[in-house]
Amino acid sequence: MLGLTILFSCQTKEKEPESLPPPMGWNSWNWYGKNNIDEEKMKQCMDAMVDSGLLDAGYEFFVIDGGWRHTELGANGELLSHPDKFPKGMKYLADYAHSIGLKFGLHTVPGTHDCGRDPVGGFGNEAVHIQQFMDWGVDFVKLDKCKHEDGWDEEKIKATYFKWRKVLDEKTNGKIVLSVSAYKWRDWYPEVCTMARTTRDIAAHVTMKSVGHMAVFDDGVGSKKKRGYGTVMEIAEENSKWAQYAGNGYWNDPDMLVTGEQGLNFEEQKSHFALGCIMSSPLFLGNDPLHMTEEEKHIVLNKEAIAINQDQYEQGKKILTQNDIELWAKNLTNGDVAVLLLNRNKTISKSIQLNLQDLGLTGKVKVRDVYASRSIDPVVESSDYFVDPISSLFLLLSIE
Repeated sequence: MLGLTILFSCQTKEKEPESLPPPMGWNSWNWYGKNNIDEEKMKQCMDAMVDSGLLDAGYEFFVIDGGWRHTELGANGELLSHPDKFPKGMKYLADYAHSIGLKFGLHTVPGTHDCGRDPVGGFGNEAVHIQQFMDWGVDFVKLDKCKHEDGWDEEKIKATYFKWRKVLDEKTNGKIVLSVSAYKWRDWYPEVCTMARTTRDIAAHVTMKSVGHMAVFDDGVGSKKKRGYGTVMEIAEENSKWAQYAGNGYWNDPDMLVTGEQGLNFEEQKSHFALGCIMSSPLFLGNDPLHMTEEEKHIVLNKEAIAINQDQYEQGKKILTQNDIELWAKNLTNGDVAVLLLNRNKTISKSIQLNLQDLGLTGKVKVRDVYASRSIDPVVESSDYFVDPISSLFLLLSIE
C-alpha cells in the first residue's frame, strides 16, 4: 500500500461565479487535419454533434481549423474560402451551424503566412478580417501564431495579439470568443483572450501520417527529443504549472482532447478527460464525431465530469507525485473537492491511501465515483483505493 500526503488546502470562502466557464466544443484539426475537410463533411460533423448528444452536453462551438482558406488573400487583403472545398463560403456554414443550435468558429493566423506558408495572414489586415468574421456570423476565433515572414520575437507576438484584442473590442463588443494558440504560457494571456494554449501540440490522429503514430498517454523520459508532439501527460504537466492564473473568464488550454480512436485505450481516455476536467480546461473534442464509440460517449457525455470542469472556482492541479502515483485535485464552488488518483505504472497495480485531513476535509465525507455515476463507501478519516496500471479513479468528495 502506498500512502499519499497531499499538500492541498480546501477553500474557506465562496467565490462568485464568472460569466464564462471553460468553453466546450469540437475542432476539426486532430482528426481531419488541413487536407481532409470540405463543406459537406463539416455539415455532416455538425449534424453528428447534435444527433450524438454532444450539443446537449455543452459542446456548443464547432470550429473549423486550418484548411478552409484559399492559398492567397483577395485584392483588398480579405480572406477567401477555398473555392473547391468550400464553394458556398463561411457564412453559409455559420448560418447552418446556427440553424441547428451550434456556435461557429474559425482558425486564422495573425502573422503574414499560415502554417503551410501560404500568404494569408492577418498581419496588417486585422480590421478587414475581423469585419469579415462579424459579417459571416463567426462566434469563435482560434488565432494560431504560425508564421511571420520576418520572424517572431516576444515583443512582436504581444503587440500583434493585443492589436487583435483591441480591434475585436471595437468591432464586436466581446461577441467573438478569442482563443490564442501560441504554444506556451505568457503572463499577458488573461488580458487578451478567453483561452490560450500553454503547450505545444498534442499527439493525435492527424499526426499518424506525418510522424507515424497517434496519441500517446505517457511514453517515458526523453520523448520531447524524439518528436514534436506532446504526450497526454507531458501536456497536462506543463498546463498544471500555470493553474494560479486561470479563472475570472480566462482558462489555460492544454490543446484538444484525443478521445476516440486516436491511440489511447479506454482507461487512458478516461484519465485524459478527467485531467481536462480537473484542470478546468476548455473541452474541445478532436475526434471523429461521425463514428463515436459507446466507450467514448460514456466518457465525454458524463454529466458529473462536465459539471466539475465547468465549475469556475479554480483550475485544479497536480498536488503530489510519489514514484508512479499522482494526485490531482480541484476545489469546487460549493465546497466539494474533485480528486483524480492516477497510477502511471505500466504493469503494477497500486493501492493508494487518501487522507481527508490532507485535503482540508473533516467529518464524514461522501464519495462519488464520477465515471460509474454512483456513490461508494463514505470516508471518515482515510480510505485505500486500488488502481490498475495506467489507470485512475475520478472521485467527487463532499461533506455530509
